[in-house]
Amino acid sequence: MIVGKVVGSIVSTRKSEKLIGSKFMIVEPLDHMKSGNGQVVAIDIIGAGIGEYVLVAQGSAARIGCGVEEAPVDAAIVGIVDDGAGLE
Repeated sequence: MIVGKVVGSIVSTRKSEKLIGSKFMIVEPLDHMKSGNGQVVAIDIIGAGIGEYVLVAQGSAARIGCGVEEAPVDAAIVGIVDDGAGLE
């Protein structure tokens, strides 16, 4: 799991039918949490907004964490950080 900041959103009108109705956000991992990757696109089931710090699950944990085990999901926003003291 990583902590990152939501920096944008993505709109996709054509996608896998298992993703219809899903919201997608662009998340920039905090510098010390990057593992070679830059920004990630994450499914958002909790309603995060641009500028918020979020918890992102990746891999199979992302599908399980957002309840879409059969969907092609690799990253999911699973929490919004309320108090980010010491994050940056």
